[in-house]
Amino acid sequence: MGEQIPTIEASASDETMLAALDEFGAVIIDDFLSREGLDALNRDVDDLMQSERHLERDFPSEAIAGFFGDAVRHVTGVAGKSKAFNEHVLCHPRYLSICDRVLLPNCADYQLNIAHVMERCPGSEAQFLHRDEWVWKRLPKLSGEVQLASLIALNEFTPENGGTLVVPGSHRWEEGRYPEPHEAVAVGMPAGSAVVYLGSTFHAGGSNVTSDLVRRGIHVSYTLGWLRTEENNCLSTPPEIVRELSPRARDLLGFGIHDDIGVGGGYLGVVELGEPWKQLVSGPGEGN
Repeated sequence: MGEQIPTIEASASDETMLAALDEFGAVIIDDFLSREGLDALNRDVDDLMQSERHLERDFPSEAIAGFFGDAVRHVTGVAGKSKAFNEHVLCHPRYLSICDRVLLPNCADYQLNIAHVMERCPGSEAQFLHRDEWVWKRLPKLSGEVQLASLIALNEFTPENGGTLVVPGSHRWEEGRYPEPHEAVAVGMPAGSAVVYLGSTFHAGGSNVTSDLVRRGIHVSYTLGWLRTEENNCLSTPPEIVRELSPRARDLLGFGIHDDIGVGGGYLGVVELGEPWKQLVSGPGEGN
């Protein structure tokens, strides 16, 4: 196996966290979620999984269907479906403090890219090792990162039940180098912990070789405010939910504007020359 991923306490300083990310490209945070937050999120996911378990996913291509496999259950667009996610995860102080340091050098503000629960059931096969930043393959190489990603364990992650595979140090590799199998480390961590990794770090969902254990985790990632996101959070979050969110949560979901005037750029995402969320409060053409 490859070099191990460091584990730090939730109370560790931002500097400790960022040093680990800089060296290894990934870090495990113990007790990322409080017990209250973990229980509330699992209650929401239990209900959502029950209602969505028999949905037939209309994947846009066979490649995407194959990437997830047919032994993985999904809840997508979690911000539009789970109050607990919006209260305990979306604006998590640790996420925001890391994103401030990792992403703000390349944007005026960052945004939620995706929030997606996956249950890797027995028989689910490992994904191919990849970098999440490949989603924006046509983007010229920037100095710095374009994404910060994570998997939060909603139950225990083990090497046997599909714990995420991560290749430590791969964020520093030159373009064209691909990992050997022995360089990947299977993440083991208790429920409520999270593995946080850079968009340039190779990783993959692991294979579940157990006969009866389901690995439940939520993939949460943030990206530059001027990039198109994987999930269309503005469409997947109903207006009645958006109206109840804090201003910071609304901005993270794309209902604010990306204001680059300060560096000689412009506004992105305006509606009627104003912030999109105002249309949900006052209606088109009013209150601007």
